[in-house]
Amino acid sequence: MRRAVVLVALCSEVAIAAADPLPRTPFTLSVGGYGEVGAALHTFGANRNRPAGAQRDLRLELDATRFVVALQGHTPSGWELEAELEIEHGGTGAARELDYDEFGEFETEVEQGGEVILEELYLEKTWAGRYQLKLGRFYVGIGNLATRFRPTDYLAATRSEVETMLLPGQWDELGLSFTAFLGRVRATAQVVNGLDSTGFSSAGWISGGHQGAFETIRATDLAAVARLDVAAAPGVALGVAGYAGGTSKNRPKPDLVLDCPDADPEEVAGCGYVSAPVALAEVDAHVARGRFRGSALALWGWLGNSDDVTERNRRLSNDLGAPRTPVAAQAYGVSIEAGVDVGGWLGVCPDHRLEPFVRVERYDTMFRTATGVFDNPRYLRTIYTAGAALTLADHLTFKLDVAHRRYGASALRPETTIDAVAGFVY
Repeated sequence: MRRAVVLVALCSEVAIAAADPLPRTPFTLSVGGYGEVGAALHTFGANRNRPAGAQRDLRLELDATRFVVALQGHTPSGWELEAELEIEHGGTGAARELDYDEFGEFETEVEQGGEVILEELYLEKTWAGRYQLKLGRFYVGIGNLATRFRPTDYLAATRSEVETMLLPGQWDELGLSFTAFLGRVRATAQVVNGLDSTGFSSAGWISGGHQGAFETIRATDLAAVARLDVAAAPGVALGVAGYAGGTSKNRPKPDLVLDCPDADPEEVAGCGYVSAPVALAEVDAHVARGRFRGSALALWGWLGNSDDVTERNRRLSNDLGAPRTPVAAQAYGVSIEAGVDVGGWLGVCPDHRLEPFVRVERYDTMFRTATGVFDNPRYLRTIYTAGAALTLADHLTFKLDVAHRRYGASALRPETTIDAVAGFVY
């Protein structure tokens, strides 16, 4: 009997020791987020690289597009925490490692398809009610998706291709961000890590240069962002932004370097790097007045020494998984979306909206090319989208639309997709 009591006491001590309490902090936490599930019916095959474009086909795809959990923490000292985790396509993704012990080869660990991404993780401090500093991972202030990324923020079933093809989609980087709220004007300045030019391509221009395949982010080349937003009138917002940053020193290996006979063998780049800067300029507008809602975006970008990037990328290792396709010197994109709420005319509850809409996009990821780089017309794309969005009390949305895509050459077969999406914000 005494032995049983001793054993119970020992077990209790182990249980108590294992119950390591969480530290007590003044953080007040709140949780939110959003998500989407959808279906797409395509009238074309998956291989678009044939001489006449994709073959005729009928394909149905289902997707748990994304689920996002956002965590916010507030403290009495004025410091705030924000973290955002996104699960895309229900998977976990892959990671690469550059192993110099294996003669500088790339090793890739692939698990389940899709991705789990930490999109935001930053500390924030606000002074005098109008000056705000962020430190960590946050959204880059270029494009609509920097602030309007929830499924209730746009009318179409999918996000604009201008942003998801020319830019790294919902673009986040590590660095510092400072914002000043000056009445109807909001001014933002950011310093972040630059892009990696090994990911640049014909189809996606610089969008594949967003780092994330490796365990750490290379920031030897930095980038600067400036943005100005103006509340021009009730329900009308205008924005303008610019980006400039280097890319050569952020490549996994120092391979985009200058050659010279007297290079110091003890230096990684004895004669320096080939400059490959990226510059972006964009303007956007948003209107939400009465029954009307719409947005517009125009984007232009430039890449220095694109011919050198093209030539060096062509010789990259297969194990890196880089596109190794020609890269343009300039790219552009324009997107316009507009809809009208007809719910009131049809007897829909005033808290809900039923909005037929249209969206027109045109972009070219090979707009201007260097001498010797082929300007492929398949990368000039025009998309016409029409459909309707039903939004319930700004927290649920159901969308159905038809998108028709045409290319820059009549020989390339047009493509049509029907998209249906259910989204929510919580």
